[in-house]
Amino acid sequence: MTTTFAELGVSETVIKALASRNIDAPFDIQALVMKDALAGSDILASSRTGSGKTLAFAIPVVEMIKAKTGIAALILVPTRELASQVAVEFETIARCKNLRVAAVYGGVSLPAQAKRAARAHIIVATPGRLEDLANQKLISLAGLEMLVLDEADRMLDMGFQPQIQAIVRRLPKERQTMFFSATLDGEVGRLAASYTKDAKRHHVESAAPTVDSAEHRFVNVSTSDKMQALLKILGEENQRRLVFVKTRRGADRLSAKLSATGIRSTAMHGDMSQAAREKALAGFTKGRFDTLVATDVAARGIDLDDITQVINYDPPEDHKAYIHRVGRTARAGRTGIGITFVTSEQQGDVSRIASILKLREQYEMAGLKVAAPRLAYTSGKGRKNMMRRRPSRGF
Repeated sequence: MTTTFAELGVSETVIKALASRNIDAPFDIQALVMKDALAGSDILASSRTGSGKTLAFAIPVVEMIKAKTGIAALILVPTRELASQVAVEFETIARCKNLRVAAVYGGVSLPAQAKRAARAHIIVATPGRLEDLANQKLISLAGLEMLVLDEADRMLDMGFQPQIQAIVRRLPKERQTMFFSATLDGEVGRLAASYTKDAKRHHVESAAPTVDSAEHRFVNVSTSDKMQALLKILGEENQRRLVFVKTRRGADRLSAKLSATGIRSTAMHGDMSQAAREKALAGFTKGRFDTLVATDVAARGIDLDDITQVINYDPPEDHKAYIHRVGRTARAGRTGIGITFVTSEQQGDVSRIASILKLREQYEMAGLKVAAPRLAYTSGKGRKNMMRRRPSRGF
């Protein structure tokens, strides 16, 4: 029998707030975690990005904190972009309970951020900036009731363990702690055990890579055809797209060209200021833009579940980069497509990526026949095949 939010113990007020975002039923990680979290237990949960885990902790936080003033809940995350996104995720359901949310991270004015944080009930923060605020006594964590560590394995990989330990030492020992990570092995597991008491463990199986949930299409194009091919794809309605390019200059140039044709597009790359990157991401998150043109580095912190298409305008360098890119669609039970443009000079490199990931390429998009590059793939039985090139019918 399908579990509902009401059966998990979620209040009618929060259920209505979720329904306003067309969220009517919990995902697996939410169903597993929420009942124990709402009962006040500490939580250790392992689940991959894109499984719906943000609401697995956001809903219990909003339901459980009691403080009318002061910071009652702290969510630690590894990156600025993720802090911004998690804060947005909180806001809809926090508002229905008259709770204020603040995002805290580096790269923006500290005094203004401190002022917002001091007034908030829930803070979503990167460890370094939060430690700065605490050291300067710009915020107080004395009344904290709940601590969440999200993507804890990434925080350790990024060297944040000293800051995390310093922050945890400041917190009340009597608190509820929830720990989310892709893995709970090794140092991550030891850290989790030291921060929690009698924690309930939950795991969502993630043996298949995220890209296995997506449809994969490879388009053979000439350099001069790429823009026309992209416009044909972007002509489809009701899509949310990430378009990946190789360079920062290329991101600006392509976004400007798309905007000139009427596509609601914005760029995001490492040369932009933090404020400009936040503005671009917020515009994309809130639907002001439906196409985000990004470089790999800039997209590292993007964690959105509703991206329907990832378009590799420039192919990724290797199979890991392909997973990083295309893994941003077909998440949290949704469908999605990864589309890669391939020139004749790039076919060998893309063939190796396809072979490593055992992808079956598809060559029809939006009812059009497109030329198929000679790409190798491995079938489900492990047999290596070569796709024959078909004549191009153009765009």
